Amino acid sequence: MAQKPLRILACGDVEGKFDVLFNRVRAIQKKSGDFDLLLCVGNFFGCTTDTEWEEYKTGIKKAPIQTYVLGANNQETVKYFKDVDGCELAENITYLGRKGTFTGSSGLQIVYLSGTESLNVPVPDYSFSPQDVSSLKTMLCSTSQFKGVDILLTSPWPKYVGSFGNSSGEVDTKNHGSALISSLATGLKPRYHFSALEKTYYERLPYRNHVVLQENAQHVTRFIALANVGNPEKKKYLYAFSIVPMKLMDAAELIKQPPDVTENPYRKSGEGASIRKQIPAPEEQPACQFFFDLSEKEGRKRSSVGRDSKASPHPKQPRKPPQPPGPCWFCLASPEVEKHLVVNIGTHCYLALAKGGLSDDHVLILPIGHYQSVVELSAEVVEEVEKYKATLRCFFKSRGKRCVLFERNYKSHHLQLQVIPVPLSCCATDDIKDAFITQAQEQQIELLEIPEHSDIKQIAQPGAAYFYVELDTGEKLFHRIKRNFPLQFGREVLASEAILNIPEKSDWRQCRISKEEEETLAHRFRKDFEPFDFTLDD
Repeated sequence: MAQKPLRILACGDVEGKFDVLFNRVRAIQKKSGDFDLLLCVGNFFGCTTDTEWEEYKTGIKKAPIQTYVLGANNQETVKYFKDVDGCELAENITYLGRKGTFTGSSGLQIVYLSGTESLNVPVPDYSFSPQDVSSLKTMLCSTSQFKGVDILLTSPWPKYVGSFGNSSGEVDTKNHGSALISSLATGLKPRYHFSALEKTYYERLPYRNHVVLQENAQHVTRFIALANVGNPEKKKYLYAFSIVPMKLMDAAELIKQPPDVTENPYRKSGEGASIRKQIPAPEEQPACQFFFDLSEKEGRKRSSVGRDSKASPHPKQPRKPPQPPGPCWFCLASPEVEKHLVVNIGTHCYLALAKGGLSDDHVLILPIGHYQSVVELSAEVVEEVEKYKATLRCFFKSRGKRCVLFERNYKSHHLQLQVIPVPLSCCATDDIKDAFITQAQEQQIELLEIPEHSDIKQIAQPGAAYFYVELDTGEKLFHRIKRNFPLQFGREVLASEAILNIPEKSDWRQCRISKEEEETLAHRFRKDFEPFDFTLDD
């Protein structure tokens, strides 16, 4: 039996004209039947009075359809979006979040990116950065099974979208729009891409996502820009379409090419090159390039083969780790890495201070190469991870602390083993264990205790989402993530009154300090850790 298509409405800038929009939606549904979703791009809120919005916020009025909106594009409307990870704004009206993926029960995959492009540091609350685009691409495109997404929602237009296509009217797409969004669209290959902000309607001819005669045929992308709600020129601001989720479609049907298909506007000559320059890819370099001694004597390099070079004139070369499909904040070869936070480097792993740590000595164990989770680590990397764990336990014990380690393999693309020291005077290990279990129960998270000497690879398969805790006694707690999972759960438990009693630090963004302060903490940690540093052994 053929899958029934979803019926969806997409809308441009609402600008606070909620009654105009929803009355129009009601009229359409009365005439054409119910739609499943309304997706709003551009400015949902205006800079005018809040009187109309208050009626929806308080429930006096209600949106006639489940509505999903993007976030602020200017400072004036940031106040409406209280949670960067998304939240309900009013009944039937949901803010998707700053960036991410929304997958409906039907399997429809919607990727969203809120705000306007910014190359400034720090990034304004109403903007996205090259790192935001890189993380989205890496998160979604890192598997060999990736074919594309169903829908991409961005507020700004992608730069160059008019190239090789029909006229984009008064909008000069060579000088307007975001090159970062062009890069995102190139990587994600959406079947539909909606944008707004230019106060005009433009439905581009569909473009192909493959090179003819060089690559296997792929589905096409349809870009639609929508005008602002209630505009006096009566330009189109609502777009209705039907779609069957990609994952449910027959492959041959999915890749059918319409007769008016064009070349990909982002791939050619200088334009494509300029887009790629916005997000530089990390160089593919062997792990041994980064074997530097981080002691106070700067510039002294250690041998990449160490003791093995004495044992054999032909030492076994370490296996080259997998390469990320785009820039990664934690691959040591990546320019995205904040290297001033790195405090120790081994053969396959390194230690770095956590940005916005729960304490001054909150550290991360990270693989030098690109691995998403512990489950995917090669044997030699696992061995060094265990060395770092044991060494850190000894180090913190000498300072009157025990350490808790956790990993969240969910909405992350590079393995980060969080190691948080807890003063022995704070609480016992059993208290820490009880705090994790209690808070998990309160949030309806099934946190199971697993055998002390069990291998996590026996429990979770590569690609599976999970949360994992390891206590200083060797006890382990595990949760298999099936739906949503609170991203700050591990921090929230450790920051709670039951353990560190610093609940105000449960969000790392509230704990950020200056680069100079970070450099001071990193220098101190290196000096204190040196007597325990196994990487210096001959």
